[in-house]
Amino acid sequence: MASQFSQQYAFRAQKTLGLVGGTPDYLPVPGLVCPDAPARTYHYSNDGRFFAYALPTVVRLFQAEGAKLLQELSIPNIIELQFSPRGTYLSTWERPVKLEDGAQHKNLRVFSVSTGEELIAFTQKSQEGWGLQYTISESHAIRLVSQEVQIFRPAEWDKGVVDKLRVEGASMVSLSPGLNPSVAVFVAEKKGAPASIKIYGLLALSGLPTCSKNFYKADRAQIKWNGLGTQALILTQTEVDNSNMSYYGETSMYLLSAAGNFDCRVTLDKEGPIHDVAWSPNSKEFGVVYGYMPAKTMLFDQRVRTVHDFGSAPHNTISFNPQSRLLFLAGFGNLAGKIDVFDRRTYNKITTIDAPNTSYCSWSPDGRFLLTATLSPRLRVDNGIKVWHATGPLVHIQAIEELYQASWRPTPVDQAPPFGQTMPPAPHPAPSVLAAALTSKPAATKPAGAYRPPGARGLATPAIFKREDEGGAPRMPTGSGSATPPRGYNRSPNPPGSAPPNGAHQNGHGGGRRQVPGAAPKTPPPAEGGTSGQGQGQDKKRKKKDKKKGDKGAGEASGAATPNGGDSVRPSLDIQTNGLSRDGESGGTADAAQASVPPTPGAELLDPIAKKVRNLNKKLKAIEELKEKAKRGERLEATQLKKMEGEVDIRTELAGLGITG
Repeated sequence: MASQFSQQYAFRAQKTLGLVGGTPDYLPVPGLVCPDAPARTYHYSNDGRFFAYALPTVVRLFQAEGAKLLQELSIPNIIELQFSPRGTYLSTWERPVKLEDGAQHKNLRVFSVSTGEELIAFTQKSQEGWGLQYTISESHAIRLVSQEVQIFRPAEWDKGVVDKLRVEGASMVSLSPGLNPSVAVFVAEKKGAPASIKIYGLLALSGLPTCSKNFYKADRAQIKWNGLGTQALILTQTEVDNSNMSYYGETSMYLLSAAGNFDCRVTLDKEGPIHDVAWSPNSKEFGVVYGYMPAKTMLFDQRVRTVHDFGSAPHNTISFNPQSRLLFLAGFGNLAGKIDVFDRRTYNKITTIDAPNTSYCSWSPDGRFLLTATLSPRLRVDNGIKVWHATGPLVHIQAIEELYQASWRPTPVDQAPPFGQTMPPAPHPAPSVLAAALTSKPAATKPAGAYRPPGARGLATPAIFKREDEGGAPRMPTGSGSATPPRGYNRSPNPPGSAPPNGAHQNGHGGGRRQVPGAAPKTPPPAEGGTSGQGQGQDKKRKKKDKKKGDKGAGEASGAATPNGGDSVRPSLDIQTNGLSRDGESGGTADAAQASVPPTPGAELLDPIAKKVRNLNKKLKAIEELKEKAKRGERLEATQLKKMEGEVDIRTELAGLGITG
């Protein structure tokens, strides 16, 4: 039951909203009816007991197991929802509007989940950081209002603010988890004054801070507490990078202890931004992905001592599974979407999952599965959800048009099944995976290797394109200081660095004949005397006439007459084939040259029977390719099936021509 309980997930799209059960079938939860209007958001309670979604006119609250409707709150225009840690209270937020009577619009409301009664309301203009922060026991709740931290007792909402802390310039506040909660307040850098972080005990706000740290280059910050609430990672960031090395500003990271007995800067050994940082659920170590691509990933303990170096790879995300047994490193966004799963105990890579175009990725509560989703508007095509086992196999797939949100149903770690000492085996794929495999078209495999221009294909790589350690020519400094080797103008299709054709110079200025690639060598007949214009016109007419007659005697070299009576010398672009020019000139005998030169395609005429046999063999080859596609399970069109039916007729016709086999 626990395994099934932990596998439920929810999704929200433009036209649908649903709950889906877990392994092995991943069937929709039957109790949830898809709403008529598009939902604006949904939210699970932290313990996974409740599920709520917001429509344009109403908010509906369900029991997550079985999707039983509990409450229906008639409040319009809600776009954000939040449960308290134990699921006792539900907070809603809507965009503030101006009221006709001039009063402030109290757009942040708190409701009782059990009764649906509105308990308290606030004015909250900003959507960023709009929600109340509760202690894990729900004994206190805090919010930041105009540089003042206000403290409430949820059991006595009607008493209002019971305590407060004013910090000049405070721009963010964070309440720690754990049984002894602390409050961290961040003050941004301003007018030359350094930024600061101050940590107070929640029950001793009037006293001095238990920990305080000042630093520069911090316009904003993220505060990430460990699970016990005893230490916090402070990730600072500036709006502008003064060194012009990063578009996103400079980043730094500090580790502070809530008790004040330890604080230090986390020194990283590679330049570049900090892409991601995550605490292990055991609260004893954290991982950091940092540096210019390929980024480096390091694991540190709670005293910032290096535990393990994962090396450099195209990663920008790190995440531990809830049992601290596995972790994944992934590259999302503008990276390829590769997910590398590691065993935390041995640091061995278990598998690599190829999940391109992933917008969202998270571990299941039991730590055995990964959910990846492609969301809109990040990407408006190929939207959907995929569930992978930690060992690599794809176990479920669901294509959803215009998918906006997806997430696992939260489950406390103690309610999830134990992980065990060895990796659990992957279950059989759900029917959705088999159905997707039958309908999807296999992606065409692109040939690997570097691009080669057509003129250089089939030849050895010239030395000019090789590095010195690969056997290439050493770099020769030039007088101009350029690192590019000097090269003259060359219209030859031979790649630079290869041997020039016989009878022609590398730079194309040698005396000889112009030769068009692929054409038989020809020499224009001698032109008669006259003006240059007349000589060229007669020469063109004679060429056309000779071409029509099929004159083969144009092998003697002669140039066109010039006004001065001299010969016009034009550069030769004869092409080598197997070390010989097209004229067959080489150091050896003419017979050996002619024997080694392959015949030009189409030079010899085929008789009608040979042409017929060649065409029939082409059809048979095409039919064999269609058979291979059918064996792989690909769909064939009606015309392709009809072509396959004609195989018997083709073989009969070949047999009639005396061709067998």
